[in-house]
Amino acid sequence: MKYILDTNVVSAFMKRDSRVTTRLHALAVADVAVPQPVLAEIAFGIERVPVSKRKDALRKSFDYIRPVLPRAAWTDAVTDAFGRIKAKLEKIGQPLEDFDVAVAAHAVAHGAILVTANVNHMARVDDLEIEDWLAD
Repeated sequence: MKYILDTNVVSAFMKRDSRVTTRLHALAVADVAVPQPVLAEIAFGIERVPVSKRKDALRKSFDYIRPVLPRAAWTDAVTDAFGRIKAKLEKIGQPLEDFDVAVAAHAVAHGAILVTANVNHMARVDDLEIEDWLAD
């Protein structure tokens, strides 16, 4: 895999954002993966929405895209990267949320580029290559 997708990118894909869909359609399926924490964040976000047509639409979109997105496995290398990243960021007084660290750790451990619009936060992580497909 070459790219790990962050939550904001998967959310944009769910909304059929052309900046994301165009990039994804140009790539081989094997070149893109999503860590489980990203899917968990999206599931949480949907559950927080009050019962409504919007919530139904989000759930349908999520159910539609979820099976087509390959997963990035949480391996021992991801666990080790998570520990290193989180400890270093806390030591320098710039901690990130656990799920952000987990997503970054997947990209670092798999030698992949993290695709995110959360560039300012993720740029704190050493050895993490970042692309922002949502930048205008």
